[in-house]
Amino acid sequence: MSPGSHSPPCVLHEDEDLVVVNKPPGWNTHSPAPFAGEGIYDWLRHREPRWATLGIAHRLDKETSGLVVFALSARANRSLAAQFEGRNVGKRYLCATDHRVERSEFSVESALVRAGDRYVARPLAVGGLRAETRFRVFRREGARTWLEAEPVTGRTHQIRVHASESGFPLIGDRLYGGTEAPRMALHSEWLALDHPADGRRMEWKVPVDFSIPASESLRSAIIDRRETNAWRMSHGAADGIPGWYVDQLGDAWLVQNGASEAASHLPDWLLQRAGELAGEGPRLYWKRLRRDVRATTPEEAGPEWVRGPKAQNPFLVRENGVQYELSFESGYSVGLFLDQRDNRRRLLTGHVAADFSLPPGTEVLNTFAYTCGFSVCAALAGCRTTSLDLSKKYLDWGRRNFAHNGLDPTAHDFIFGDTFDWLQRMARKQRKFGLIILDPPTFSRSKERGDFRAEQDYGRLVGAALGILAPRGVLLASTNAARLAPETFLAQIRDAVRIGGRTVRQEHYVPQPIDFPVTREEPAHLKTVWMRIH
Repeated sequence: MSPGSHSPPCVLHEDEDLVVVNKPPGWNTHSPAPFAGEGIYDWLRHREPRWATLGIAHRLDKETSGLVVFALSARANRSLAAQFEGRNVGKRYLCATDHRVERSEFSVESALVRAGDRYVARPLAVGGLRAETRFRVFRREGARTWLEAEPVTGRTHQIRVHASESGFPLIGDRLYGGTEAPRMALHSEWLALDHPADGRRMEWKVPVDFSIPASESLRSAIIDRRETNAWRMSHGAADGIPGWYVDQLGDAWLVQNGASEAASHLPDWLLQRAGELAGEGPRLYWKRLRRDVRATTPEEAGPEWVRGPKAQNPFLVRENGVQYELSFESGYSVGLFLDQRDNRRRLLTGHVAADFSLPPGTEVLNTFAYTCGFSVCAALAGCRTTSLDLSKKYLDWGRRNFAHNGLDPTAHDFIFGDTFDWLQRMARKQRKFGLIILDPPTFSRSKERGDFRAEQDYGRLVGAALGILAPRGVLLASTNAARLAPETFLAQIRDAVRIGGRTVRQEHYVPQPIDFPVTREEPAHLKTVWMRIH
């Protein structure tokens, strides 16, 4: 099996008509807004060419986990719509509360009326959407009661509202008065329907452990441990721990926050979690998040060893089946930006999004190449690559990354120099590339060209790249400038294309990966757009 080709762990069943997934808590069924992060539907639909026709048949709340079925064919769309409308789809949920539930088996029927972010139950005579839920207690454990819930109708927040209105809000359901918990205790456990092709009855059942934090369940749903051992374990306020960011890097953890204190002052929750692992636990490192990296030495800016065995220098990690060399002794950055994992996979598979693929054998220019992660994936896909960077150290690192993956670096070009300078040189020589990758630092300084700030100068970079982009070529433009709004970022690029006399024929915007959740408390920092330009 080729690198990056495994289906994600959340996919339980797939055939020519259906895709059934186990949605983790903390993930929307679909994106709530254009730049708010992908829902599981969006993520799946654009992940594989065979899923390009994926259609939504029903939804789960963001905080609810469990079984969701998507349609892949026109007949599946028709069949599932009819089955949900005719209430032929069997659904059963598990939920838990720490409030007293007097009755063992009962039904709740009401009208649901929206009130801001919430829904409230009203008598049916008042009007509104009729909602009916059947509850059955199946276990009592001290102060906790476990129930099965069967939604006879399928209204938004229905089970949560009916539980709260009945005096037992669900654990973790802050919106409806539930006790604070690592996740909401509501899970779609069982799903049954007639297959659209032959009518046979199909059933799926998935267990749940409500004690597992939503952040951990989310990563387990998307990270295939056979292919990947490097990802973001915890992403600040989006995972309920403002200011703290934890990366899994092989058997090491890199903890990052903005504190200036020594690494020994790590929070108890982190040390407890590390201590729960078998053996010696992870190799634990800490790094201070800082804005003054250029004013520090590599030793001052680099990660600090805290506990566990020290990591080898360098060491290898695996992402989508591809090997990358990392180091905790090379300054502020360790050698791989985890938030670009999905974009690297797009290069690896040649599939950008539904109906957007890269032609095989494309000539690729990777500017600001760093350790050449993009280049390695493009080369593994059969492309010839040119990696351009202003650091000989990182280009040599990139050559080693090629070798780690069985690629001959001498079959590809590695150019040391300034990106703007080389874009002009290549334009004079009439060089053309079918794919150009632009992922510049948010700020850089050149004696010849002055300062580059992504927030205001990204369009200038795109304009320089257009001179060597082949007809029908693809531009991968990305930035982690947090203060650059997605709308402004896209406007800069589109204006540069228009001024350059070119036309955008195809465009796909992608946010950061799902292990970097986008929330109000933790807005998106990474913005990426793929454009096919004529």
